[in-house]
Amino acid sequence: MTHLFRAARQNRIFQDVVEQIQEAIIDGQLKVGDRLPAERDLKEMLQTSRSTLREALRVLEQKGLIEIKLGMGGGAVVKTVSSDLVTESLDLLIRSHQVSLRHIAEFRERVEGDVVVLATSRMKASHRRILKTLLNEARKYADRGVEAVSDFLAADKKIHLYFAKITGNPIYISILKTIHENLRRYYDEFLVMEEPEMNENLQDLEDVVAAMESGNAEKAGEIVRTHVRRFNGYMEMRERQRRT
Repeated sequence: MTHLFRAARQNRIFQDVVEQIQEAIIDGQLKVGDRLPAERDLKEMLQTSRSTLREALRVLEQKGLIEIKLGMGGGAVVKTVSSDLVTESLDLLIRSHQVSLRHIAEFRERVEGDVVVLATSRMKASHRRILKTLLNEARKYADRGVEAVSDFLAADKKIHLYFAKITGNPIYISILKTIHENLRRYYDEFLVMEEPEMNENLQDLEDVVAAMESGNAEKAGEIVRTHVRRFNGYMEMRERQRRT
């Protein structure tokens, strides 16, 4: 791997070390599971100090690009790039009250509506079969009533995220995964999900899938937008009641 790196630019050595290793990973010269050269070898390649190199590796680990393993056979190993850091950042924004229910609903109305429209045009027979299985799972929990609310919401989440998966667009997949990972905080605090609401939610899911299967993309998108708007309204009402 000696050809991967060059001596770091001395006027911005720390940043250059981070960028060189990051680019090697992004360009595919270093692949998932590859182990970076030993610290001593990296120091020689980059012509940098141990402290600078270790700090750069910590930054790359924080970015989710590498994992630093300790002990015998340890070292820096290239990781699969994930949306975990984005999810954590949104979580912090929510907890610090910089992102509200209205903000999330506004985003979801537009994006999830567009996702369903696109998914309808790209849906295959295999997607229909999986959606049918996911709907049956949600229906099973709805039939059990309030004792299965947590399982029902998990099934609901799977269906929404599967709409994104059908598009085949990793940006939609990643962003909506991030949004839905953070929605549970609001559900736990503000969502009243008794049997009527569970059945209403299930009906919306069944209606949107039916519209997708019939090829009516615009109807499917509008059902999703209305669904998000309505259930967000329920939560905002509960939020206002808590404040009064």
